[in-house]
Amino acid sequence: MKRIILRVFRWEYIWLTLIVIVTLSIHFTIITRPSEMVLDEQHYINDARNIISKHETLRAEHPPLGKLIIVGGIKIFGDNPWGWRFFSVFFGTATIVMFYFICRRLNMSRNGAAVATFFLATENMTFIQASVAMLDVYYLTFMMAAFLLYLNRRYINSGISAGLAGLAKLNGLMAFPAIVIHWVFSRQRRSWWFLLFIFFAGLSFFELMILFDFAIVQRFSALNDPFHRIKEMASLSGSLTFETVTHEAASRPWEWLLSYKPMAYWYLPNYTGAISPSVWALTIPSFGYMVFRAIKRSEAGLFGIAWFAGTYLLWIPASIITDRISYPFYFYPTIGAVCLGMGMGIYDLFTLFRNRRSGKLKWTALAIVILVVVAHLASFIILSPLMPIDFNKLFHIGT
Repeated sequence: MKRIILRVFRWEYIWLTLIVIVTLSIHFTIITRPSEMVLDEQHYINDARNIISKHETLRAEHPPLGKLIIVGGIKIFGDNPWGWRFFSVFFGTATIVMFYFICRRLNMSRNGAAVATFFLATENMTFIQASVAMLDVYYLTFMMAAFLLYLNRRYINSGISAGLAGLAKLNGLMAFPAIVIHWVFSRQRRSWWFLLFIFFAGLSFFELMILFDFAIVQRFSALNDPFHRIKEMASLSGSLTFETVTHEAASRPWEWLLSYKPMAYWYLPNYTGAISPSVWALTIPSFGYMVFRAIKRSEAGLFGIAWFAGTYLLWIPASIITDRISYPFYFYPTIGAVCLGMGMGIYDLFTLFRNRRSGKLKWTALAIVILVVVAHLASFIILSPLMPIDFNKLFHIGT
């Protein structure tokens, strides 16, 4: 028996499996709470109903794939919370699994990868977006797939995944600059087969848009013209500026890191669209540590920088130039990069503690590890729908 237990704990994927089981259990425990639509679910669920009944979309500013996934959930499980949110949970869990393999592909140890994956899986914004029927979790899953396939030099499949990310929601196109930045600055031998990634990303985005739009309207019309659709989406999206839209949660990209401003999705159970305070406080230090590790020739550090730049830093000039309205949950695709840096740093500190025989540095390293892990778990418990306390009201969030 002891031998079997040791073999199980030596298994490569034991910690990943436990993380998946725990997060899935929590998701399915709360999937019907609330039974009403949360925040933007009202837009996407009502649009899915309209697609089913009338074969037309009410949300022309968004590409078709994410909406069709919600349609699929309703058709399979019914027009109820299970139908609305099941695929959000499924895609969110797939994101966690792919993140682990991305860490491993970047030469992180299995324990280091498990630590980073733990931080991501128990991060509030990551958990919340996988709990609601919004489009963001779908584009992030395809973005993660594009990252993993790119790192494995499967450029055609990576390009298709990047195209699918954009078809789930236009924000998914941020996979493209993140991958290009890494390829340009990578110290590894660069293959010009990478151009296949660029070609197939564009090809899949344009061609599959025709197919998915046809699945919605079930006829050929102007909606099936990808150039018309891109122009329409750009026009509708570009009209949503800080000047034309008023929303209490609207914020500029630099505000996401300079001030902590949670966004209330629902009040009880408590759905708060906020980066976990532990991750928010360590975002800049984590980015700095990834820069340090990249200088030391760490592939994980370099990819983390490219990920951070492609999904967050580019928002800053885009916001200034276009004045496009943005919200704190737009930081969602960047959280994986921050957790990558946190996982590297915390695991390195634990390794320092384990390898040093004595001294203040040894115990300081351990104290930091314990503090970060406890603060992170506390952030998750307090902010997530698990806690039967209206923290939004308590801290006057959204009032």
